[in-house]
Amino acid sequence: MIGSRLFAAVLLAGGMLAVAAPPAANAADAAAGKKVFAKCMPCHNADKPQNKVGPTLVGLFGREAGSVEGFKYSDANKNSHVVWTAETLDEYLKDPKAFMPGNKMVFAGIKDDEDRANLIAFLEQATATQ
Repeated sequence: MIGSRLFAAVLLAGGMLAVAAPPAANAADAAAGKKVFAKCMPCHNADKPQNKVGPTLVGLFGREAGSVEGFKYSDANKNSHVVWTAETLDEYLKDPKAFMPGNKMVFAGIKDDEDRANLIAFLEQATATQ
């Protein structure tokens, strides 16, 4: 009896975790992410290795933060030792100042989980190096 109750509780908890999974775990929409990227375009290039107010995003995934040649980063960014993955980028884009205190990006972040997931899907495609 106790065994079956424990089994049922584990199944229920697992089901709740599946329901609570963030949209990033679902299929993201890169086309919708391109629209979200419009907020980033004034400061970042995703399609060419040229710095603007912010560093180029070409080659972003797998790159260490603060490492784009020729861009003047904050000490916080240079010394963070963050490697950009979908997961680290998701946390950074949610709240850049909380994720990396002392960075100089003035953008407040993207609070909507689905918008972030879509943006990351777009960036994974757009910033890949040929």
